[in-house]
Amino acid sequence: MPLINFTNPFAILVAVILFGLVLYLGRETKKSYVVGIMLFVFIAILLGHTIEFMTIGQSNEEIYKEVTRSATIDLIFIFLSFISYLWVDDIEVKAGKKKSIDNSLEWFWSKV
Repeated sequence: MPLINFTNPFAILVAVILFGLVLYLGRETKKSYVVGIMLFVFIAILLGHTIEFMTIGQSNEEIYKEVTRSATIDLIFIFLSFISYLWVDDIEVKAGKKKSIDNSLEWFWSKV
């Protein structure tokens, strides 16, 4: 059984709700470290799934598939958290009237 089973729809729903709440909190407070903490939590969950993946091997096919799917969903959450971090960081720079080294999201929006 995975550390946090993201193959369960209820767990994904809870994770999406928490993701949205943390993103809202980061946007309203204009503090990028709030979203950065969320990013590191998802990286820690991925690390836990990776360790679990390495320890179980292919002895139990069902658990192997669950851990693989959970790690895939972890990667999706990490990508979304990273994009969210860049967005909130841009908001923080504009609100604090700080000098930005570069436009962090420019590489993303130019590809979309």
